Amino acid sequence: MKLIIYYVSLVLAADVIAVMLCLGIEKVWPTGSVGIFIFLYFAILWGAWALAVRLTEPGKQVASGANIQPAE
Repeated sequence: MKLIIYYVSLVLAADVIAVMLCLGIEKVWPTGSVGIFIFLYFAILWGAWALAVRLTEPGKQVASGANIQPAE
């Protein structure tokens, strides 16, 4: 559940930034803003997933001597 919450939060925050950026670009280059937004949209989906997985992955567990099987 924590992974989905992080993912949705990251996507929403980054999409707001992408919309604001593309609204600014639209004033200068109206036809280019759509292509830039679509690229940013899919990059945000991929990047937010990668970051959410990294943020929620469990820490490395230290191997203890109790789990080691004796050699036969």
